[in-house]
Order: sequence, then C-alpha cells, then structure tokens
Amino acid sequence: MEAKSGDNSVQRFRVVLSDVRNFIQTMLATSMNGFVTSGKLKKGVLVRLTQFHPQKVKDKNILIITSLEVLEEYGEQDKIGQPIALEAKAEEPQPAAITGNNFYGNKPAQQAPQQQQQQQRTFAHRPNNPATATHPHLYPIESISPYTHKWTIRARCTYKGELKTWHNAKGEGKLFSVNLLDDTGEIRGTAFNDVAERLYDVFQKDTVYYVSAPCRVTLAKKQFSNLPNDYEIQFERDTLVEKAEDQDNAPQVRYNFTKIGDLNSVEKDATIDTIGVLKEVGEVNTITGKNTQRDYQKRELTIADDSQTSVRLTIWGNTAQSFDVPLDSIVAFKGVKVSDFGGRSLSLLSSGSMDVEPDIDEAHKLRGWFDAVGQNTTFSTHQNLATSAGSNSNQEYKTIASVLEEESYLQDTPSYFNIKASVIYVKNTMIAYPACQTPQCNKKVIDEEPGKWWCEKCQKHWDRPEYRFILSINVADHTGSLWLSTFDEAGRLIIGMTANELMAIKEGENGEGGDDAKLMSVMHDATCKTFNFRVRGKMETYQDQPKARYQVQNIYTLDYAREANKLAQLIKQYDMQENSLFVN
Repeated sequence: MEAKSGDNSVQRFRVVLSDVRNFIQTMLATSMNGFVTSGKLKKGVLVRLTQFHPQKVKDKNILIITSLEVLEEYGEQDKIGQPIALEAKAEEPQPAAITGNNFYGNKPAQQAPQQQQQQQRTFAHRPNNPATATHPHLYPIESISPYTHKWTIRARCTYKGELKTWHNAKGEGKLFSVNLLDDTGEIRGTAFNDVAERLYDVFQKDTVYYVSAPCRVTLAKKQFSNLPNDYEIQFERDTLVEKAEDQDNAPQVRYNFTKIGDLNSVEKDATIDTIGVLKEVGEVNTITGKNTQRDYQKRELTIADDSQTSVRLTIWGNTAQSFDVPLDSIVAFKGVKVSDFGGRSLSLLSSGSMDVEPDIDEAHKLRGWFDAVGQNTTFSTHQNLATSAGSNSNQEYKTIASVLEEESYLQDTPSYFNIKASVIYVKNTMIAYPACQTPQCNKKVIDEEPGKWWCEKCQKHWDRPEYRFILSINVADHTGSLWLSTFDEAGRLIIGMTANELMAIKEGENGEGGDDAKLMSVMHDATCKTFNFRVRGKMETYQDQPKARYQVQNIYTLDYAREANKLAQLIKQYDMQENSLFVN
C-alpha cells in the first residue's frame, strides 16, 4: 500500500491486489481510507471486493475500490503462487490491463495501439451494469477532473439550494447549486442564468439522476462548499440531466460524525457532521446582517447524544421556517460549522443537510440508548463555555488549594481553570429569578400585578415567568472547599430538575405556600455529586473591598472511562520495580 496526497487534497491510498495468477493496481475511494488508517487493511490480508469501478487515470488503467470486506479470519499471508501482471485481451469487452508498477519485479507488457484504444473505449463502465446500456460512459464522481470529457455520472441529489439573484459590476444574473452523491464521492454542481432556470425545477432533493457532459470542471471554491472534493462542475447549455428510472438503488449519504461531548477538541470554524436527539426547538427569529443589512430567519435547536452533552444548533432560512420535527427524534446533520460564541455552538451551513430518523447504524444505536436510559438523563451543555485567549478545556486540572493560593494574583481580567470537585452544600436563600419567556432573552421580569409580568427589554407582558437558576454552591476536593456561582444550565444538572419545578416546591403551585420539607430534601439530594467544572475567576470590588468571585462556565458529568484512564497513566509514572512511591 502507498499513500498519495497533494496540496489541498485528500490523502489517497494505492493498493496492489493479487490472486494465484495475476496482480492488479487499485486505488481506494477516500471513503475507504479508514480501513488503512485503522490498520485493518494491511499487507498480506485476504479481501473480498464487493464494489469497484474500472477507470483510466492519467493514462493508467486502475480499479477504484468503493467497497470491500477484510477476511480477518485467514490472518496475514505471504505471496500466493507466482502472480504476474494482468494483461487485457483485446476481444474481451471489460477492462483488465492493470499493471503492478513493478510491484512483483515484472515489467508491464507492451500493448498494441488497437488494443489500447479498445481498452480506453470500454474502461469507463462495467458492462454487466444495466445502466450502461443507455449510458455507455458511466463514470464514478471520484474520477471526475478537468482531464475527463465524455462522461456520465449516476448520482443522488443530496442538497438543492435556492435560486438566487446576483449583482456585481459586470451585471446581474441567477444561480443555484446542488450536491451530487454516488458510491465513490460527492461533488458540487452550479448552474447560472438560463441554464439555472432550465434545471432548477428538474433537480429535486433525494432523487437520482444521470448527468452527462459537457460540463465545465473547475477547482472547488471551498468558501462556498464543505464537500471533500477538489473539483466542482458547472452545468452548461448542452448538459443533459435525466431522472433515473430506477430510484431504488440510491447512493446513501456518508457521515463522519463528531460526538457532541468532543466539540471542545474541534477547532473553531471547522465543518463537521453530528447526530443527536432533538431536545428543544425554538421559535423562528429574524436578525439583520451587519454587512448586508439583509434580514435572515433563524431557529435554534438543542440536540444531545450519549456523551450526556447537549449543544445549541442554529438552522436558517426556509429550513428554519419549515422545520416541523417532533421532540426526541434522532436527527443527523451533515455540514455544520463549529462556533465558540458563548461556548461551543453549531450552525447548519447553507450547503449542509439534515436527515430525520436516518436508517444508519449510528441512529439505531442512539435510539436504543435514548429509549433505554437517555430520556431520563440530565445533559451538560456547551452553552456557557467561555473562551478566551489561553483558555483550553484540555489543560491540567487544578486543586482547590492551588486556586486559593493563587487567589491574591487574580485581576480584573478573568482567568479560567478546571477543577474536579463534589457539591457539599447548596444555599436555599436565593435559588432562581423570574425571567422573560422569549428565547435567549433571559432578562428579569417585573411582577406588576398577579398574573402579569413585564419584560423591559422585549416590551412584553407574560402571564407567568420562566424561572432560571442562580445557585450558590460550595464544592470540595481532597485539598479544600470553594464557593461557586452557577447559572441555569449548571443548576439543572446539579438539582436534577428545572427552576420552574423547584420554585413550585418552594412557593407552591399558586404561591400559597410551599413544601419546606420537600425543598430541603431536594437540596440535600443535590449534594455529594461529583462533576468536572470549568470556572471563571475574577477579582471584583464589593463595598470598597476586593473580593474573588468564581463562576461556573460549564459543568460535565464524570466520564468514568476517561477518569480511569487518567489514573492508569498516573500509576505508570511510579517505579513499581523498586517498591517506591516516588514518581519517576
């Protein structure tokens, strides 16, 4: 096997396969790279090819492998037999002449020009595929480049953009884009002006089409596309787009999921795929762009997964307006941008897509977990994870003793650190405040009269407030204790219920007196829980006296597998051979 990569390109792997008689040179589809990087596909293993496309790339005949099975039960073998380079026979309709590039010390056989022409004519398709009867130049998307000309792709439309109007110094026009997917890859296609008007109604999302050249193939404009393809196509006047009669064998969307709990390790502005359970759906809001002064519609969703973490995800435009998905549905998102505004959050790109209850293994696994235990889980959140220069959620944890020792060095500029501590006391004097019901407002409302609450910011009256936690908790580790201020997301995880539910216990359903005994019981049950805290420390002035204040920016339940691994790594630092407890 040999890895190949170029500037701004995806790494590619060349694989030489042989049986007892012949060997051939192949190229793995990029979707198959995981077989190599994971170490599953290595020299000497036996494989079964289940799907492949013969192609001619840079005047070389190769196979592009899109699906295979590694027969691990047979172990790793030496060379079987005395295989020689596979030579094509001119009278055979299928391509076969693929050399091993001296892989076994054999020199490639010279071919007659007539034989080479025969191969070139037949190499672009597999004759046993019924589609090739009407489309003789059927190519995989992965092989499309500026050097290929007469080709047809069979692809599923996974995304269709809006028909937009553009203006610049040269004039104006119309355009729209689609994403096309087959078993080997995905490519972006764009149509302009008259071509856009002709093809806009032809393309429909999740429908399979035959797209035939002429098409202009250019380098992909990465600022407009998140697809892992170095090229994109531009539809021309004579480009032929036909709806496939057979829609059953539609290529399936491929995902590379990132766990919601792992978003802290993802770089800002990166584009990822993720999957989660839909926990909250906000209302459609309109915002005005700072640069364009145009109005945009958005809707904020909250999704969570089995990392017991939730995240805010924003959808835009028509997707936001037409969104009608029931809560607790499994939704897969392809092409979302990672932001660190107010903590890690996600935004679905215009070229991205989402699929509700997809028929994939990750969705079935997440559904099983949620139905079994997840629906009773309280999720930590990325909502208030602060970011600042030098802050890193993966930095070393501090003990409370070291935090107190460094307290005198706190400045007006906030500093951030991590601690692992247990809750030992929760104050019950100030639990929550009455907030506005408008999503993302969170401003305190004024009780003007019974059943009438006023929000100064939104200029709205509400019949009841939306209570939000503002808890003061005392936490401790083996070195000391520390007072922390927490907000609504952390309060929900610590208390185990919403602020509305707790205030109903404290004040009663109609404000006629609460259940003090039950309130104390809830507060007691909130103690002795251990969490990882992300804390913001700052020196503030109170009654002309400096005072350190510590606020919880984010809170995580313990990942016991990760904690055990940390302890195992720590144990390895001790010299056990000399019966010493001193760290090496």
